[in-house]
Order: sequence, then C-alpha cells, then structure tokens
Amino acid sequence: MSTAVPAGASVARDETTSRARSAPNRPRRVQHSDRTRHERRLGVLLVAPALVLMVAVTGYPIANAIWLSLFDYRLTAPADRSFAGLGNYATVLSDGLFWRQFGVTAGITVFTVVVEFVLGFALAMVMHRALFLRKVLRTAILIPYGIITVVSAYAWQYAFTPAYGFVNPLLGLGDFNWFGDTLPSLFVISLSEIWKTTPFMSLLLLAGLAQIPEDYLEAAKVDGATAWQRFRKVVMPNMKAAIMVAVLFRTLDAFRIFDNVFIMTQGAQGTETLSFLAYRQTISRVQIGLGSAVSVILAVLVILIAVMFVKGFKTDLSQRGA
Repeated sequence: MSTAVPAGASVARDETTSRARSAPNRPRRVQHSDRTRHERRLGVLLVAPALVLMVAVTGYPIANAIWLSLFDYRLTAPADRSFAGLGNYATVLSDGLFWRQFGVTAGITVFTVVVEFVLGFALAMVMHRALFLRKVLRTAILIPYGIITVVSAYAWQYAFTPAYGFVNPLLGLGDFNWFGDTLPSLFVISLSEIWKTTPFMSLLLLAGLAQIPEDYLEAAKVDGATAWQRFRKVVMPNMKAAIMVAVLFRTLDAFRIFDNVFIMTQGAQGTETLSFLAYRQTISRVQIGLGSAVSVILAVLVILIAVMFVKGFKTDLSQRGA
C-alpha cells in the first residue's frame, strides 16, 4: 500500500536538500580531549610563575622608558623637563645617523647569523655523528660560549692590535691597523661575535638533529637517496622548528650587539650600533628622552623581527616537540 506525499512537502524537502548540498562546508570546531585540556592547564600553571616574575622585573623599566621617551629631558637640567609627545621619536627617525647605525646593526646581524648557522650546523653534525669522545667534544666546543663577552672582546682586541697582537705577524700584514677603518673594524667585531656564539647555535641545532628518527634516514638510503638528497629532503624539513628557534634567538641577540663594539672601538670608525646609540644618548650625553626613544624603537624592531620569523617559518612548535 503506497502513501501519498503532499506536493508541498516534497518541494520543501527538495529545496532543503538542495540548500544542504550547495551550502559551503563549514569548518568543524576542533574538540579537544580531556587529556589535551589538562596538559594545557598544566602548561599554563608551569609557565605562570616565570611569566609573573618576568613582568614584575621588566614591566616597570619598560613602562618607565616609554614614559620618559615622551619628554624633553636632560639629566643635567631636570627642572627644564617638558612634555614632547612623539617629538623624540620624530627626531630620531628623521636623523640620517640613526639609519646609518641601523644599517651597521643589520649588516652585523645578517653576516654573523649566516656564518654562525653554517658553522653551527657543521659542528652539530660532527657532534651528532661522533663515535668517540662525544662528551669531551661537545664540552670543548661549548667553551667559547661560557666565556664572558667582555673578556672575549678584550682578547680579540688584543689579538688584532698591531703593536702587540699576534694576528698581523701571523698573516704577514706588518703594521696594518684593523681598527683604523670601518670595514676591518666591523670584520673583527663580527669575527669575535661568531667565535663566541657559534657554539650556542650548534647546541640548538644538535637538539634538532637528535629528534630526527634514524628510520627516516635509513628508509631514504634504501630508496637510493644520496647524502645530499637525504640532507635536503629528510634532515632539513624535520629540523624546521629547531632551525627557527636557533636563528631567531641568535638574530635577536645579534641585533642588540653592544659589548664588542664598546670594548673594541667605542663606536668609532662608523661602527656604532643602535644599542650603542641608546647608550651614548642616555649615559654619555644624559639626554634621557632621546635615549629612551632609541631604546623603545630598538625594542619594537626586535619584536617585529620575532613576529616575522614566526610568521615566515610557519612552524607549530607544540606539534614539533621543540
């Protein structure tokens, strides 16, 4: 026995089906398990004490620097303090000297980080594949990083000084003054930075190498992949998170370089960086307002660099275990 369906109901059902088929697929809300939510809460609780302490220690200085940057304020004339608004920022950003020092800072950063990445990767590969004296090798490589920056800067300055250094006699350069011109001075400054911080880069990259399953490399080798192909297709993709962390940390640190410049050249011969500019304006010239503005601009640039790195690498560290 057949049951008749009203024509209106049939049309309505057909229209509903058509709309359901033509409707765009809406993204489903991700449902997290109880274990995932528990791990996230635990992560927040573990990070919270350090975050609170960091905000308590650094929050006031940062806020105070921003506040002082809004005033025309010299320490030698505190009574003449007046509100300048964004005037200090306009003065700094319109000064050609600031942009030259920005170029010096960027040049040192790019050169040192690129060289450190290449050397650090090579050292990480050696430490990862070493069969004998592995612990001794890793300890020896990390020795330069354990030396205080000021001490290493003085040592490099001594080595390259024409009067009593050993570099000129070793290279047969006679009385060549490494600190008499911009490029040689920047080269020595960069070289000292590379020598000290390459071990840090290699340590982070070594951690990334240790996370690559050996099965991946063995499978690629069985499939006939060459050493270069295994490195390019297996090693590099699986180290994306470690590479991002290593390069990001070193870039942020190199962009704030100060100690080596202060010890070796005092900013002379066109070697002044942004950090040194902030020091010179605040400490040497006691222009608290301008110095604070330079410091705030430097902090903003560092934040922008970090954001660009994170966005550029597009790496989810929570999924990489980094």
